[in-house]
Amino acid sequence: MIDLSALRSALYLPASNARAIAKARTLAADLVILDLEDAVPDEAKHDALHAAIAAAEEGGFPGLVSIRINASGTPWHRHEVAAIAASGAVDLVVVPKVESANGIAALAAKLERPLLAMIETPAGVFNAAAIAAGQGVAGLIAGTNDLAATLRLPPGAPRASLSMALQAIVLAARASGGIALDGVWNRLDDPEGFEAECREGRLLGFDGKALIHPSQVEPCIRCFSPDAAEVEEAEALIAAATGGAERFRGRMVETLHVEAAKRLLARAIR
Repeated sequence: MIDLSALRSALYLPASNARAIAKARTLAADLVILDLEDAVPDEAKHDALHAAIAAAEEGGFPGLVSIRINASGTPWHRHEVAAIAASGAVDLVVVPKVESANGIAALAAKLERPLLAMIETPAGVFNAAAIAAGQGVAGLIAGTNDLAATLRLPPGAPRASLSMALQAIVLAARASGGIALDGVWNRLDDPEGFEAECREGRLLGFDGKALIHPSQVEPCIRCFSPDAAEVEEAEALIAAATGGAERFRGRMVETLHVEAAKRLLARAIR
């Protein structure tokens, strides 16, 4: 079983772009998502699939490797599923526009690897708990661009307009023990805004964030990792704990706080 407990950064790149794939091998992204869907035009999807499989089999990525397939019902879906199932090099499969748990278990069985389901529509949000609980689903990704569009939010709508949907995605993922990844940040010329959204995403409970540019990898990992003060606090709490409820640095702690401290340390930058 793949350990996703420290997954913080998930970098999308077009599977048809050889230069982007080569660049990704030099980055510290926890997960590279070779995209066959939105980033690839229809006429290039066949070649992109073969490029994605070849890149995964060649390896050289510091982290895990995933492929985002096209949605069920598209002309490319079945062929992509068959090709990925025949390759043992892909760690995860990202499934777009998932709106119900129907077919999730069957798809995971065909692919024989964990799935990350993208929640991109109101129907997906309402069914997120059932989707996250599906056999083979390792977690959820918030598809914030599509969510904003399907919710008919006006251009420039604040992120608060997505609050209910984002929190529902985190709740659904946690209820099934899976991971939750926040959606992408589109404004590449606003790194300060990106970092602010990363910090907000962590406060909402997301494990990490989906990314669309190499420059976002380092700040994403930093923002979704505990800082030095958090690490010191967690280590001290674990060292001081003797079991049960007790006083630690002026507050009451118990076993659940010790477990949270251990989870935090597992996500620290080493």
